Amino acid sequence: MTIGAHQSPTRLSDDWITPPRIIKALGQFDFDPCPSSIQKSGYLGMKSWEYGTDARVQDWPKDARIWLNPPYSKGLGLWLSKLADHGNGIALIFARTETKDFCDNVWEKADAILFLRGRITFLLPDGKKPSGNSGAPSCLVAYGSNNVGALYQSGLSGTVIRNWLNTGLQRGD
Repeated sequence: MTIGAHQSPTRLSDDWITPPRIIKALGQFDFDPCPSSIQKSGYLGMKSWEYGTDARVQDWPKDARIWLNPPYSKGLGLWLSKLADHGNGIALIFARTETKDFCDNVWEKADAILFLRGRITFLLPDGKKPSGNSGAPSCLVAYGSNNVGALYQSGLSGTVIRNWLNTGLQRGD
């Protein structure tokens, strides 16, 4: 199984690159468990495993701040669960709020969500722009209070929702 970023129904590939401006807006990350085929360890200052490594079965660096742009083809829940257990990182996923993976790993575990305005145009493995955008809305999911702050301070266009389920607050507090 190829482990990369997003799947395109027309390209049947998970190898898509997040526009660097999105990652840079969120501050410095230490580790990317899902690099693209052209990203090498050290891309935007992040360490990573070799492309194709199934990071779901690896031990992630304990104190690392994780950037996660997981494969969209299958296994999203496993990626999000691993990041939630790690507790320090931001994931970029489609804003499919009704799905089991979103309900189990975002609504129940995340600290905040930035619903991005518009659709992202991910880059192809050769670094070029494709003819169309991602085809669905995306969101950034924060695990850990430092990452909640990064969403608010990013300057990215969209709306941040603090997940009150994880704050210990009750409705009306």
